[in-house]
Amino acid sequence: MKRWARTRWTARLTRSLATGIAAAGWFIFSFSGSGESAPVTLTVTDRWFVLENGLVTARIESTSGVLVSLQYKGRELLAQQSRGGALGGYWSWVGQITVGPRREPRVRIDPTHNGGELAEVATEFLQDPARPPAAVEMSHRYALRRGEPCLYVSSVWRHRPGDPGFRVGEARYALKLHPEVFDFLSVDARRQRQMPRPEDWDRGQPTNLKEARRLVTGAHAGTVEHKYDYAARLYEIPAYGWCSTRHAVGLWIVQPGFEFIAGGPTKVELTGHLDVNPGGTPTLLHMWLGSHYGGSSLVVGTNEAWSKMIGPLVLYCNEGKDPEGLWKDALDRARDEAERWPYDWVQDPEYPPAAQRATVRGQIRLQDPLLRLDSISNLWVGLTAPDYAPPPVTFGRRGPRTVGAGLRPPVHRAAGGTNAPGLPPFGGFPPLVDWQRDAKHYQFWTRAGPDGSFELRHVRPGRYTLHAIADGVLGEFVLENVAVASGSRLELGTLIWRPTRLGRTLWEIGVPDRTAREFRHGDHYWQWGLYLRYPEEFPNDVDFEIGRSDWRVDWNYVQPPRILESPEVALGEEDEHSETASPGNGSSNAVGVKVLPTTWTIRFQLSETPRGRAFLRMAFCGAGPGCRIEVAVNGEPVGDTGWLPPTSTMHRDGIEGYWTERRIAFDAGLLRVGENRITLHLPARSWTQGVLYDYLRLELDEPGDTRAGSPAEGTRPLR
Repeated sequence: MKRWARTRWTARLTRSLATGIAAAGWFIFSFSGSGESAPVTLTVTDRWFVLENGLVTARIESTSGVLVSLQYKGRELLAQQSRGGALGGYWSWVGQITVGPRREPRVRIDPTHNGGELAEVATEFLQDPARPPAAVEMSHRYALRRGEPCLYVSSVWRHRPGDPGFRVGEARYALKLHPEVFDFLSVDARRQRQMPRPEDWDRGQPTNLKEARRLVTGAHAGTVEHKYDYAARLYEIPAYGWCSTRHAVGLWIVQPGFEFIAGGPTKVELTGHLDVNPGGTPTLLHMWLGSHYGGSSLVVGTNEAWSKMIGPLVLYCNEGKDPEGLWKDALDRARDEAERWPYDWVQDPEYPPAAQRATVRGQIRLQDPLLRLDSISNLWVGLTAPDYAPPPVTFGRRGPRTVGAGLRPPVHRAAGGTNAPGLPPFGGFPPLVDWQRDAKHYQFWTRAGPDGSFELRHVRPGRYTLHAIADGVLGEFVLENVAVASGSRLELGTLIWRPTRLGRTLWEIGVPDRTAREFRHGDHYWQWGLYLRYPEEFPNDVDFEIGRSDWRVDWNYVQPPRILESPEVALGEEDEHSETASPGNGSSNAVGVKVLPTTWTIRFQLSETPRGRAFLRMAFCGAGPGCRIEVAVNGEPVGDTGWLPPTSTMHRDGIEGYWTERRIAFDAGLLRVGENRITLHLPARSWTQGVLYDYLRLELDEPGDTRAGSPAEGTRPLR
């Protein structure tokens, strides 16, 4: 595999555009020097920016910021026609928002001023003094460097105090790829495959979801294709994309930095798939703000001054003999780009240079009578904004749902929602926005070492809350009011994490890792419709006996309703409104679906009569709209979880969404010597009301028992 940044290239002349250029009134900024690689050239017309460096040629529509063409060594990588509507590479967003109406193309970095080393262009969406103010100004940018097979893509959003507030539920950079070139998708080590052909998608049969089709032609005939089968934690995939088994080329989204991504290291989002619209065009996405699996929150009030820079992302082109080699080369490139972050060539007040960023170091030390540091794994440490209440928003002109300037917008769907009478105003989510949902601010995360030591690099100045989460530990560590000064090196020393224990543990089910990975089907969860197997696999519901049952087999990855028949009308994203639907309002119930509630049973033995208070601690990593779990102990109801955050994780073929813990306290006198039963009842009106457990633990707080725990320093209180 060739490493382009280190390969010697024979000097080549830039492709001549002289014929016809003068007649069209184009202006050319060019550099014709010599060296190991061709210089960057920039061609500007009244409609286009054209960036070239001998490897990559990018053509951008200057009035929309849409990447219309991306060629690698003369081969077109983007779709040039599609029955589905959208083409090219573009920024898109969904919500109640208006964008600056005045469009101004701008050359930000002219390659004639730096010897052909670098060019950057932008399309600015600015306020127009002759029109009512919009909510945000935007700047969509593209940059090309000498000798690099990469196009750098970024966007800056700015809101001025006094301009209309806005709310956005989803934002992304999307690419529609050439269907005759790309046929192989690589997401991670387990999900790499030759994809169905676009015509196979078009001929597919409908299922219970508009985004899922049963294929009847091609190599994958008989299987169901679903775009959510390729969703992943963005932090876990520094490079992902498509390649061509016919032409031996690849196009990858490389993530050099993660600070601008909403939701932290556990946020799952879409990556790539076949376009669900007619034509089945290969699609590649970077969902920096996602509405899926629990959603993100970006709400800016009228009086707020706010700005954010998204990116730069890297569109990396490569060539090689096989898909695995191309993917691994893209991962190598991601490591190289991460070492260059923050880029020294980016010039914007919203992107502090390395000298103005800080390093924060420390060590997490676990103090728990039942856990040791070497018994946990995947220890993440992060600096985020403190939890906050979204500001009230007064909207000006109501903006349409937009998919990239200059592209045909789909039907408007607002990012807000209403609640049924008597139901909580946040639909199961906490009233404060936490790091799992925050898209408004920057976040900085790293994996700690085996000894708990961590180093957070390139942190922007500000005041943060420090968090730590780990596989094997229920809950999270929290340290508030961490002040980070510009250019500083902050040493936090040893931080003691005492996880909350309300009493001694009687039993536990699963591993607290914020996923349902360890349960039945968790090792291949991305296959469409696993929840439909439940009636056959568990005809009498789950009956789990502590000490005898195996949660890898006997505890299903999801507690679904008992779905008696398939829906007559396919459910689509526009129907369910899963992030904003009210619990229990039935908005996600597809026509003709018959469902029954399910009740799971946990059986366990006690050798002596307990005293005091018992606590059933349940961690959830997914739920459908309008879900709650009713708990009974030996037939006696003891409470319910309340509305769980709606994440639609089950029917998006996932095992993790927004994570939350709920506790049910009850008199330990309800327990008895011998066999005891705790039941978990899921009322259901819709087939989408599936609940995913991360972990369950029964704790007993007996008077005088020194083994009983209590909330301690460094532990987030239950919300």
